[in-house]
Amino acid sequence: MSTQVVTYSPAYTVVPTYECFNRCTYCNFRVDPGTDDWMSLQQAEEQLKRLQDRGIIEILILSGEVHPLSARRHEWFHRIYHLCELALSLGFLPHTNAGPLSFAEMAQLKTVNVSMGLMLEQVTPELLKTVHRHAPSKEPALRLQQLEWAGELRIPFTTGLLLGIGETVADRLQTLEAIAQVHQRWGHIQEVILQPHSPGQQQSWQGSAFEIDQLLEMVAIARDMLPPEITLQIPPNLIPDADLLIACIEAGARDLGGISPKDEVNPDYPHPRDAALNQTLVEAGWQLLPRLPIYPQYDSWLSAPLQLVVQRWRNSLVSRCSKV
Repeated sequence: MSTQVVTYSPAYTVVPTYECFNRCTYCNFRVDPGTDDWMSLQQAEEQLKRLQDRGIIEILILSGEVHPLSARRHEWFHRIYHLCELALSLGFLPHTNAGPLSFAEMAQLKTVNVSMGLMLEQVTPELLKTVHRHAPSKEPALRLQQLEWAGELRIPFTTGLLLGIGETVADRLQTLEAIAQVHQRWGHIQEVILQPHSPGQQQSWQGSAFEIDQLLEMVAIARDMLPPEITLQIPPNLIPDADLLIACIEAGARDLGGISPKDEVNPDYPHPRDAALNQTLVEAGWQLLPRLPIYPQYDSWLSAPLQLVVQRWRNSLVSRCSKV
């Protein structure tokens, strides 16, 4: 029997700022507006140059959110745009996740990103009374609009569910159905992440962790509800049991996301090393292979210059994997 494949993205996360006007009570990422020194392009260039020839493909531009009406919104957006340009100039493939954007902002970032993303989290408005009470951009309709705009703009997109933040099982099903419906209209959702809430040291919410044993059932449900061309992603650093990880893969999860030196969203849960993770999978009959942050079926959606960069990486991966 041939070995089955699980993919991951060799990634590095660049954070232009941790400042965020939202106050999600489970967050372990944000700091208050005005308290963070924004990353300069020079600092980013120094970081990224050290990563060249180290197997990194994806540069995830992950940012706290600046209020849409803030006097610094323009500066913030252009910092993100130029970070993507810088990553491209050094041979990497940028993927931006910076919260809800305007249609015009998304259209501009499409020119310097091979894919983008935004966690839908949960579509129930009930969370606006609890964990999202002070998080205006977690309004479900606003985030669903982002998915629609991404489809309209032909942006290969990643979204997902955050599990265990006070939602019901019915809420989770409704969120999966909403994603499936958007994808059926536009065909642009590459991946859906199933991310279990894992408490960290910085959060203010006293809620407990997602019951990790429920993840296997959620994988099976999501695989049944979502179109087959959408890849299901699970984060291996948030799944402490190797047997559960393998069971989730066998139930339909086929990607482990970006594996990088630090999980910025869950800093208390370091990513496993590639070699150790691969050994776990090999023993269960699976092979771990690197991938690009854009899936092949979406290459034609990119501009000609971006397609050239992507094709160079595809050729490089073929060469790399043939030597394994």
